[in-house]
Amino acid sequence: MVETHRPVAEPGADTTVATQGKMSLPTLTAMVVGSMVGAGVFSLPARFGVATGILGSLIAWAVAGTGMLMLAFVFQNLAIRRPDLDSGVFIYAKAGFGDYVGFNSAIGFWASTIAGNTFYWVFITATLGGFFSAFGDGGTVLAVALSTVGVWLFHYLIARGVRDAAVINRIVTVLKILPIIVFIVVLFLAFDAGVFSDNWIATGYGDLGSLNEQVRNTMIITTFVFIGIEGASVYSRYAKRRRDVGKATVVGFLSVLSIFALVTLSSYSVLPQPAIAATRQPSMIGLFESVVGPWGTWFISAAVIVSVLGAYLAWTLMAAEVMYIPARDEDLPAFLSKENENGTPITALVVSSLAVQGLLAATLVLTDALNFMLDLSTCLALIPYFLAAAYALKLGLTGESYENVDVRTRRKETIIAGIATVYTVFLFEAAGPKYLLLCTVILAPATLLYIKARSERGRRLFTATEMALGAIIVAAGIAGVVGLWTGFITI
Repeated sequence: MVETHRPVAEPGADTTVATQGKMSLPTLTAMVVGSMVGAGVFSLPARFGVATGILGSLIAWAVAGTGMLMLAFVFQNLAIRRPDLDSGVFIYAKAGFGDYVGFNSAIGFWASTIAGNTFYWVFITATLGGFFSAFGDGGTVLAVALSTVGVWLFHYLIARGVRDAAVINRIVTVLKILPIIVFIVVLFLAFDAGVFSDNWIATGYGDLGSLNEQVRNTMIITTFVFIGIEGASVYSRYAKRRRDVGKATVVGFLSVLSIFALVTLSSYSVLPQPAIAATRQPSMIGLFESVVGPWGTWFISAAVIVSVLGAYLAWTLMAAEVMYIPARDEDLPAFLSKENENGTPITALVVSSLAVQGLLAATLVLTDALNFMLDLSTCLALIPYFLAAAYALKLGLTGESYENVDVRTRRKETIIAGIATVYTVFLFEAAGPKYLLLCTVILAPATLLYIKARSERGRRLFTATEMALGAIIVAAGIAGVVGLWTGFITI
């Protein structure tokens, strides 16, 4: 058992002293890969098949890959420029734009993890629905009951110690990558040149819209599968060496990008686009079965369950950290900073588990719980991503933290931050107003936690600018609730 006490070291120190129980570069990289490779990869074939052909998918991966790579570089650069900020991706919003903006970044990230974790349980039970009809598409009473058992089993595991769970995640990451590689290799060995050629632009299979529309329609799913790119940043306070945080982020991202792109392309090589689009989710199961026969269903289904449970573990760790750290830094109420004897942020973990439980109950009335949770999780994650990129851009433009850095490096990192900022704005626009309003439905009432945290420490509640921002968020939240009530917004 790995020790769970927190070694003391100077913030940002690049040292191996007092690092017993801390995370090495491979473990941090596994956190990044494990966070990103979850349910999303198994749904890629059908999600892309519905929206586009091969050409559109290549462009989509190029756009998403470039944008997210710039974001990965942002996290890497911020780890270097501001090594004192070791509290996760949301801390950059606080450092750059004030306490209230930082609070909203943290809440957005936390809510994203909760929606994503709910999606994972729906995805697992939908997979079981392929064998047992009582599970349906993951929104039945039996599905919710099984998911509930899973939520609290994982809660118990993580409560035993965050580093123990992190080590398990490293092992699970290896186990879940291997079946995906088998899928890619087998499908490329079954390559059908005629099918691949017909799928190039898929114009013979109906109206998918213009190439621009096809690419835009894939943006949410490409963003969802990359959520977790900040995994190393969230656990930066556990890193043996600060420089490993940036390395783990970039190495993990490039590895996962290669896997995702190859899964998509290999799918287009064996079945026509309409057949791919019509494949039941998780669509990798149907694709693999079409090539190897019935045993493929069991093989990929087992991989889905292992992969998603591994991702759920990583994301539950993140959810607890995201509530604990702002509470420790006095931006959330003090009760959320309580730890148990294993050093696990237990109150934050309980709140997170209860929140997942609540959303699981909501799946009983949602018309398409799987895709709703996926899209909501993605949109919420864009909040801290945008603010982190904007902060990196601010540092580059003002020169803060670049005092002893040459002009060329500063210019390069400013350009990278600018591209990442523009990319996240583009993703907000692609998501549409519906999910932006739903985000504010969550952020608006959460402001009460911020008020409580400030009040119990005797700090000023809001500046004038923060008051205006809070008013906008509350107004948008009210509009979102009205939209839900009147049916203008459907879920």
